[in-house]
Amino acid sequence: MVSLIPDEEVAVIREAAALDDLGEPVGSSSSREPVRCVVCPGSTSDLGAERPNGVRIAYTLHFPKTYKGDLRGCSVEVRGEVFGVVGDPMRTAEAATPGPWNMAVEVARADG
Repeated sequence: MVSLIPDEEVAVIREAAALDDLGEPVGSSSSREPVRCVVCPGSTSDLGAERPNGVRIAYTLHFPKTYKGDLRGCSVEVRGEVFGVVGDPMRTAEAATPGPWNMAVEVARADG
């Protein structure tokens, strides 16, 4: 089935820390999972006088209903740049979303 809304591949990046017997981190590894999402520009309305030189680069990613992973604490590579997931994204109820996407995920990186 061909969708009228274009999607593109992003990569969900998960960091996993190895812990010693006392629960202290001793190393880490990361995994990358490719996912096809709708990528939309995010809002910059939160920038104000307190950060005149700051730039917030953000997207809203619409994840497909078939994606079952948890995104809290993850990063996402979008168009060659890595952004942090904002908060703990939740899925919209299946019946409330007629299309193939049911989870809007905000990602951001603050520069400056």
